[in-house]
Amino acid sequence: MSITLTEESASVLLSYMNKEKPIPEYVRFGVKAGGCSGFTYTIGFDSQSRKFDLDFESCGVKLLVDKKSHLYVKNTIIGWSNQLQDKGFKFDNPAAKGACGCKTSFQIDLDRIVEKKKRPNWMNSDYI
Repeated sequence: MSITLTEESASVLLSYMNKEKPIPEYVRFGVKAGGCSGFTYTIGFDSQSRKFDLDFESCGVKLLVDKKSHLYVKNTIIGWSNQLQDKGFKFDNPAAKGACGCKTSFQIDLDRIVEKKKRPNWMNSDYI
């Protein structure tokens, strides 16, 4: 249940990281409430992990995701587009149900992130 970067998005992130002084150790990825669909992605740099962070590595980039955000972004693949009118990071998130027209916010499919509990066999009985 990790976060994965494409080679191209990793290259872009490393390029930006190397321009920072001092060079940050991590890329912090997460979500926050907002946008027209409910949630927006966040990407930034950080030099240290925090108590509730999960850490991943992809394509040579160290990633941090707080546990709360991880519920909404686990197994997300972060890509990069160089298209003239669509330049920027692209998120392939299996938990996303939909995105807004400007593609900066998304909706969550709760059924994909909440594990459904199985009903015991006795609850399926005709006697209840």
